[in-house]
Amino acid sequence: MSIPVLPASATKSLLPIADLCQALSLAAAEYMAGRIVSPERQVLPLRGDAVLLSMPATASDIGIHKLVNVCPDNLKQGLPTIHGIVSVYDALTGQPLLILDGPTVTAQRTAAISMLAINSLYVGRPAAIALIGAGTQAAGHLEAIAALFPGIRVDVHGRDIAGSAEFCRRHAAQPLALRPCRGRVADDIDVVITLTTSKAPVYHEDARSNRLLVGVGAFRPDMAEIGPAAIAGSQLFSDDPAGARHEAGDLIQAGVDWNTVQSLAEAIAGRYDANRPRLFKSVGTAAWDLAAARCALAHWKAV
Repeated sequence: MSIPVLPASATKSLLPIADLCQALSLAAAEYMAGRIVSPERQVLPLRGDAVLLSMPATASDIGIHKLVNVCPDNLKQGLPTIHGIVSVYDALTGQPLLILDGPTVTAQRTAAISMLAINSLYVGRPAAIALIGAGTQAAGHLEAIAALFPGIRVDVHGRDIAGSAEFCRRHAAQPLALRPCRGRVADDIDVVITLTTSKAPVYHEDARSNRLLVGVGAFRPDMAEIGPAAIAGSQLFSDDPAGARHEAGDLIQAGVDWNTVQSLAEAIAGRYDANRPRLFKSVGTAAWDLAAARCALAHWKAV
């Protein structure tokens, strides 16, 4: 049997953001109810500083296994740092169905999780969003914002104003009002999305009831993008509260009470106080890769 192996472009075409958000919303409720099983990822050493990450997940319809290799030394050879695949299987027969490009699945579902958080936790339609970071994650989020909130203003905060301007130039075709920025976030920003791997906070302001904070980039305990003042004053949500205890450096370093951190499913259900500030921390789980695989399968079958 020939198993379709899809490159990055074909994988991306099967994961439109609006449909992916819907698949993730359904998966969030299943994951919270225990109908999607997604164990803690396994990390195995490769040569040098490289690692292999193993992330399976299963549900009643399909199972998936994401294998990702992270090889920092690839930069010296002009190669991508991350390679990987997501293999998709029928849950009843175990038959392989598709093999998707791993980095593309991760990028699309990560951006879609942020959009789902905005749709769930921000009251109304945002008019202005700030991206802190101007790398690959920022580019993926910008595309997602353009798909769901065309026409809004997006302030881009890079390492310097030249980098921010270059990012805006590269993405000028997007149906958004892009503005390169540096320094303090403008007062009229509705949503701030942090997309760096900083070990020190890049956002220091106090929590605001009219501004949603979405933390994406910090994925290790020694990383922190959002300062403790914003965290202490906010209602806290995470896409995976269990995983956040080990990976959400922002929250770990702020010493949060984990009993107060609510799930994505609770955010989607509207279980929050709209008069209080809200912060969403994204850490990721293979359950979201499973949701992406469902979305890809549905579009693959429709072709």
